[in-house]
Amino acid sequence: MTSPSRKPLYERLGGYDAVAAFVDDLLPRLTSDPQIGVYWKGHCKDSMKTHRQLIVDFLGEAFGGPVTYRGRDMKTSHDGLDISERDWKIFVGHTVATLDSLEVFGEERADCLSFVADFEGDIVGSSQS
Repeated sequence: MTSPSRKPLYERLGGYDAVAAFVDDLLPRLTSDPQIGVYWKGHCKDSMKTHRQLIVDFLGEAFGGPVTYRGRDMKTSHDGLDISERDWKIFVGHTVATLDSLEVFGEERADCLSFVADFEGDIVGSSQS
């Protein structure tokens, strides 16, 4: 995701605070969505705080920041949820809306969306035996 002469996406987005702002904008969109919000149903506030931090850490590390993610890989995290292509498209729509809200455009936007797209196969219909 980063060429040797280019800063990591983490830095280009604005560092930890920008990644946290992204998650803080996106997560409420996802959890309140009438179709995909069900995936978070039943989680207490404390669990949601932990979930939020895991996402911040995951993105911070994946985007090249000095952050350590200690959670599960995407395939394991979504195993058995039977996330549909329609669910995925809703998620991507919310991601785009968050990027719009935070005014992330150009190369950084393209890199974020490319990053998301790379995980579709691990998330949609993921069901390991």
